[in-house]
Amino acid sequence: MQAMSYVARTDRPADKAARYAEVQQEILAVLEGEPSRIARMATVASMLADAFDVYFWTGFYLVAEDRAEELVVGPYQGTLGCLRIPFGRGVCGAAARTGQTQVVQDVHAFPGHIACDSRSRSEIVVPVRDASGALIAVFDVDATEPAAFDAVDAQALEALIHQVFAA
Repeated sequence: MQAMSYVARTDRPADKAARYAEVQQEILAVLEGEPSRIARMATVASMLADAFDVYFWTGFYLVAEDRAEELVVGPYQGTLGCLRIPFGRGVCGAAARTGQTQVVQDVHAFPGHIACDSRSRSEIVVPVRDASGALIAVFDVDATEPAAFDAVDAQALEALIHQVFAA
């Protein structure tokens, strides 16, 4: 397998979409035959964090097994994450509650935002479902700059997450 190259953020949607497609192929190749959900999550977080310099915090919050409607931090790359997040609270909780991807251009304007790290300025959170359609986690990416994420990021991350966890 060829090593991933470090690519700076680009504002050109076609370039970003192409980079996501390249990284998705690399991730799927690494994960081929790997049954462990945790190993899959750790690999996705690591490889995406390495592929995009705009990614400041990249990781998963898993649906907690010990408490109803709560997320607990899972595999991630970055600074210390929040340990637990209730459904409906913050961007991650909103994604868990609604089942919809959340693209937030300014986290400080988001009602109920949880500041796990005050340097975070924008965020995207994608619900993670298993093959049966059950919510198992959310995938969270933060950036230190505002408006770092858009529809290209949402579409690419939704497709990758589906391929890795539900396909």
